[in-house]
Amino acid sequence: MAKAALTISRILHAGYVFECEGTRIAFDTIFENPFSRNCHAFPDVRFDLDEIRRQRFAAVFISHFHDDHCSLESLDLLDRATPLYIYCIFDELFDMVRQLGFTEVRQLKLNAPVDVGPFQVVPREAMDADVDSMFQVRAAGLNVLNVVDSWIDQGTLAQLAREGPWDMVLWPFQTMREIEVLSPARAAAAPQALPEEWLDQLKVLDPRYVVPSSCQFLQEPWSWYNRAFFPITYRQFALEVGAALPEARVVRLDPSVSVLLDATSLRPAPPLDWVVPVGEQDVDYEYEGNAAPPGTADIARRFAPLTAEQDARVMAYCRSGLPEKYGEVEASSEYFDQPRVWRLSVYDHTGGATHFRYLLQPDGTVRADDGAAPLGWTTEIPATKLYAALELGESLTSMYMRINDAVFDADTERDLEQADVVDDPLIRCLFSDTFGAYQAAQLRRLLGR
Repeated sequence: MAKAALTISRILHAGYVFECEGTRIAFDTIFENPFSRNCHAFPDVRFDLDEIRRQRFAAVFISHFHDDHCSLESLDLLDRATPLYIYCIFDELFDMVRQLGFTEVRQLKLNAPVDVGPFQVVPREAMDADVDSMFQVRAAGLNVLNVVDSWIDQGTLAQLAREGPWDMVLWPFQTMREIEVLSPARAAAAPQALPEEWLDQLKVLDPRYVVPSSCQFLQEPWSWYNRAFFPITYRQFALEVGAALPEARVVRLDPSVSVLLDATSLRPAPPLDWVVPVGEQDVDYEYEGNAAPPGTADIARRFAPLTAEQDARVMAYCRSGLPEKYGEVEASSEYFDQPRVWRLSVYDHTGGATHFRYLLQPDGTVRADDGAAPLGWTTEIPATKLYAALELGESLTSMYMRINDAVFDADTERDLEQADVVDDPLIRCLFSDTFGAYQAAQLRRLLGR
């Protein structure tokens, strides 16, 4: 008699297909390369979209609303009768998915099991419960934890320990430097080692198998982020986890790769035929600290010019929309509790910059600055990326924004030591009180076809 077994297949990033007893479910289904506008699969793959349209899943689970986990353009490839289970506290996302035509769209609740054939899927609380979740998957007497790309607090860790033993943990193996690359001149290089608490937590979970999960991407081929964004290599992950958990086995699953897990073994299984590897797959990350970032002018030259209408949209926002918005969003640190002069520099496709100087008041009022007072904050951004944020829902991590890449007077430098880079006025105006802009832009395109 055959052993009860579970097939686990990697799609990309945090995407997986689980199959047991003829039932298939999927997680965080991204079928795009690049995804999130500039995340290029690493190792490289292409997707057979016609074959994906023929796939049928008993359910799809989405851990959170970020566009590298919940993309309407990827969901658009699925049969509209597919039950979708989404962890999100915002009703707007569910409305958008229903507008796409899905008839069974359900909101996941933490610790509330969902039964699908032989599977039981339990959403577990991530460190930021307002944003994301993790998944516990039980089937065939096996117990798998999909941490997605969240962090685990001590309370949840204790709960997960009680849910053991664990056969496999899909662990997010990268410490992304999405904040540090915004202000590289002021950021220290990251240690090329796993956070100590990750190893401690893995020891508590004590799984049989550990998969380095999430973060299978690079940015554009020319991007300096490719040497500065990801400090951890697959090799380093395997070395450190192997040393911390000598009884466990570290298993790399590249896109399309499948394994058959049972109570005593892990064996290769036929790959997903609709995820097609392209080129060398045994690749690894390279990290070079802050990697000598090019100037924003050089980066802006990489992008196509805006149309006259698009450029007018960007300039109008800088002149009027942004000053109007500023008073509606608050900073989290005290740096802007006194008047500050802010210079916003917008670079076109030739590398030429248009500079805007604002005097930011603590009460949220903004007026144009005459240039007499010293600068207290600077922001640089390619015009194409600012337009993409305004109209296409592009997220912060792909915008190549550069913050405080200048030397200020001594008092300002001292105050900046306590400031938070994400208190940047442009970041706050674009992102502080918006939800689902990326998906909303996708929905407009999809419904407009």
